[in-house]
Amino acid sequence: MTPFDIAIIGGGPGGYAAAIRAAQKGAQVCLVEKGRVGGTCLHRGCIPVKTLYATARRLVAMKHLAEHGIQVDGYRFDSGTALRRKDAVVSGLEKGIEGLLKSHGVELLRGEGTLEGPGQVRIRCANVIGRIQARSIIIASGARPFIPPFMTQGGDSVLTSDEFLNMEALPKRLLIVGGGYIGCELAGIAALFGGRVTLVEQLPELLSGIDRPAVREMEKNFQELGVEVLKGTAVQAVVKSGASVLVKLAGQEKELEVDKVLVAVGRRPNSANLGLEEAGVVLRNGAVAVDAGMRTSVDNVYAIGDVTNILQLAHVADYQGEVAVENALGGKAEADYRIVPATVFTFPEIAQVGLSEKECREKKRNYRLGSFAYQASGKAQCDGETKGAARLLAAAEDGRILGGLVYGAEASALIAEVATAMRAGMSVGELAGLIHAHPTLNEIIKEAAADVLGAAVHKVGRRNRSAGSSSGETLG
Repeated sequence: MTPFDIAIIGGGPGGYAAAIRAAQKGAQVCLVEKGRVGGTCLHRGCIPVKTLYATARRLVAMKHLAEHGIQVDGYRFDSGTALRRKDAVVSGLEKGIEGLLKSHGVELLRGEGTLEGPGQVRIRCANVIGRIQARSIIIASGARPFIPPFMTQGGDSVLTSDEFLNMEALPKRLLIVGGGYIGCELAGIAALFGGRVTLVEQLPELLSGIDRPAVREMEKNFQELGVEVLKGTAVQAVVKSGASVLVKLAGQEKELEVDKVLVAVGRRPNSANLGLEEAGVVLRNGAVAVDAGMRTSVDNVYAIGDVTNILQLAHVADYQGEVAVENALGGKAEADYRIVPATVFTFPEIAQVGLSEKECREKKRNYRLGSFAYQASGKAQCDGETKGAARLLAAAEDGRILGGLVYGAEASALIAEVATAMRAGMSVGELAGLIHAHPTLNEIIKEAAADVLGAAVHKVGRRNRSAGSSSGETLG
């Protein structure tokens, strides 16, 4: 048996991208996948959610057409068509990935992969078992949604995001448990699709890792959409009752009756049944332990993506895959997570990169803050998208950009400019000095950078004040 240079277990965004990169470098590569290529991101996460989000954005736009002189009477929204479109987008992208793998010469092996001795992978497909040899193995098995055991009393009316995104019709009465990225994104979409949504979060705040100005704007929108938000509230019991579900919430005497309960309280690494522990791979709380080069405790075995539980983001899995491939082929790459943009597709969009203001305070960093509102942007006014702002944090000593937050239209795209500037080691003065096309939303980033220096042109003047500190004193 001729060994592969690299065998990858798991065909999600980390696994399939790693396979293609390895093949581009001349390696003989196989990708072992028991399900559909694309993983959670394509089939049960990023892509289906953002496809529905695109529909929801159009529903929001319909409400404001009259401002543009467009009168539309009696339009009808067919949610079934939107859900079928989501499936078509996913299917098309899946075929695209399969085509890319084939074009790069990656051998796609269908089945369940398990480590079986040094450099050996057992592949089970139905009742057929095969084995392959590989000089290096990359584990990219992902993660799965978690449901607290007591919630299973709700039967098939208690859903994870996996089942929710496979529904043929969204529920009219929906309780979402968990105020993180998934819960907040789906709350807005479900409400715009006509559902009555209640969002429950046990912690005192939604989106705990995001700075508060953006979260407050999102919560205002939830109020406009009719989403009931209950923070600092725990679910105590979930019981199936006919076609409905009865939910007991802490601090409330009356039970809440809904059609479905969506549980979005986190994801657990898929590390079981892979032969990892038997092979000597060290796990920590169910996640595969890796060093900065994505190496596990076993020579020539690497792990990437959600199974490492470092940052459960598709683009981080992709990045880690690049590092793992480089090292599997003799390199010395190390992962650096200081500049990782994160986006939340709510209303408005939220995007953040680098240090948050809360983290600056906790780390006792002396920083300056600059901000600029969409309301003051000519392009935002033209578009009628005036909610939100950009906020940049810079080191007080040299103006180097420490982090950024954007909440508003196209925030997910605008944050890339901040991330690029950080990667290049730019100061806010250098970013503000770049010529930006007019009129564009990107000018919001330029003005926020200038505002750190008290030099934003399209903002009411203010006197320069002392730099921000760990106590929270800031400019702006």
